[in-house]
Amino acid sequence: MGTASGDDDRHVMHQGGGVNLSARRPFSEALRSGLAETFFPDDPFRGFGALPPKERAWGALKYFVPALEWVPQYGIDKFKFDLLAGITIASLAIPQGISYARLANLPPIIGLYSSFVPPLLYAVFGSSNNLAVGTVAAASLLLASIIEDEVSPEDNPELYLHLFYTAAFFTGIFQTALGVFRLGLIVDFLSRSTITGFMGGTAMIIIMQQLKGLLGMKHFTSKTDLISVVGSIFKYRHEWRWQSAILGVCFILFLFSSKHLKKKMPHLFWVSAIAPFMVVVIGGVFDFLVHGDEHGIPIVGDLKKGINPISISQLRFNGKHVGVVVKAGLLSGILALAEGIAVGRSLAMIKNEQIDGNKEMIAFGMMNIVGSFTSCYLTTGPFSKSAVNFDAGCKTPMSNVVMSVCILLVLLFLAPLFKYTPLVALSSIIVVAMIGLIKVKEFIRLYRVDKFDFCICMVAFVGVVFFTMVIGLSASVGLSVLRALLYVARPATVKLGNITGTEVFRDVKQYPHAKSVPNILVLQLGSPIYFVNAGYLRERILRWVEDEEHICKGHGQDLQCLVLDLGGVTSIDNTGIGMLGEVHKGLDRKGIMIALANPRLQVTEKLVVSGYIKDTIGEESVFLTITDAIASCRYGLRRFRGKEGCSEV
Repeated sequence: MGTASGDDDRHVMHQGGGVNLSARRPFSEALRSGLAETFFPDDPFRGFGALPPKERAWGALKYFVPALEWVPQYGIDKFKFDLLAGITIASLAIPQGISYARLANLPPIIGLYSSFVPPLLYAVFGSSNNLAVGTVAAASLLLASIIEDEVSPEDNPELYLHLFYTAAFFTGIFQTALGVFRLGLIVDFLSRSTITGFMGGTAMIIIMQQLKGLLGMKHFTSKTDLISVVGSIFKYRHEWRWQSAILGVCFILFLFSSKHLKKKMPHLFWVSAIAPFMVVVIGGVFDFLVHGDEHGIPIVGDLKKGINPISISQLRFNGKHVGVVVKAGLLSGILALAEGIAVGRSLAMIKNEQIDGNKEMIAFGMMNIVGSFTSCYLTTGPFSKSAVNFDAGCKTPMSNVVMSVCILLVLLFLAPLFKYTPLVALSSIIVVAMIGLIKVKEFIRLYRVDKFDFCICMVAFVGVVFFTMVIGLSASVGLSVLRALLYVARPATVKLGNITGTEVFRDVKQYPHAKSVPNILVLQLGSPIYFVNAGYLRERILRWVEDEEHICKGHGQDLQCLVLDLGGVTSIDNTGIGMLGEVHKGLDRKGIMIALANPRLQVTEKLVVSGYIKDTIGEESVFLTITDAIASCRYGLRRFRGKEGCSEV
């Protein structure tokens, strides 16, 4: 019996307890695998290898031009839905295009130009069936705040406009490069908390700036911080016009009423969708009839007919302004990508669809490159317009084509009619749109769920409101990166205990009924072991050991073995291996054995090559499970005590 039991115990220890220590990958394979996981986590070209060359090329072309996927299968059954959706979002695109162009201090017609060409490009290259393309308020204000520091839109409006085109070109190049080289992970640095705070702060500033239009003022500050905006409002209070204020209140009440109607009767969503267009039409008719521009109600002014003029010769790549437009293009490009991809994914999830973030980057990039050649400034997928497109029942990106056709008709025949649009109508549309971006409930939820996330959100919000948009965004991203670095530099280590009646081991703090193993300390390391955290992990492991020794001595026992569960350690570098060696030396001096459980392939490769397993702890100290490691430790303890007994005899 004794021999059989001893053989069973020895079986537990053979060849590292079942861990395959001989498995090794060539460096080229490891590098290829690492790059693939980093840049191609979705493996978009899987299955291509088995196809003939022509089919492989056609498949790759369809990947980069998604329209080749859905156009051959397109029919009248889908077109009737896309037609309704396209007309609906066109009615929203007209007032929004004019409004956001005014927000960026651009000629209003530029907003309509930007709603004509880019949607056509997105219909070809975009992968989302729900996204509606257009200009956005946050990016418009961000671009204006950066470029205005270099060139005044009042003193040199032509150069100011050309710099917007150039910024859109750099945005397009940047976005396309991110998509082609699969670098979408850069956008991931804009966390949800950062975007929530930034959009909320931006909305607050935009609302304050619209008081210029609501009050009929002619002069205003070019700065975006709250103190400057409020100071400007009262500095020019002699320009306030009660006529504009009353008309603005009426428009805002009308827009809010349409939104309320949509909540009460969802099938009447189209009323809320066309409400901004109705405000423009009603305001224009009213202003024309009463000659409002002569009675304190400023109007948009002349809008010339015709499609987008070619602007490629107006791009400015030389001179002292290049640095500014590159900065504006990159910052606004990242913001536009984050908003557009987030909107596309959220709407796709509702329909149980998937979109490819890298395809979207290429689509946005192509939109902005071609747009910069055709008198457009930055465009992306705004939430408000995309939500309307979704509610209208769109089936494919064809709804964007329908919208473009509608905008084309407006540019060719109806644009001059919008000259009588009151500025207060545009300000009212923007105010109502921006109020929905201040997500107070989300702020409260963040505070309850994660205080650090709440701080990240508030840093963005406060930074935008009281300083500048760039400062708010940069500070929040910096805090998010700092948090990520802290997680890497100070990873969690937990003590595991056994759930009675099972072979399951869990965190003793989370599961107080989990029992520690006598004389054995089981620790779980849950992150990669790098030079950044190696020193901390060494100190933390030794502190765990010291605490456990005190507990054991309180029960008249000694700590005999440390088991490290490495299942969560995805990789290790040379500093990390050295740290494990130092821990082993420290424990060896105390007579404490060390065992490793469930190390991953990427870890065992380096531990074997470095000699840590063979020369330091031995292959017999590496195990497949924690249970095997504990059984081996107990066997070793019994042998050790047996030898001590023999020595005493």
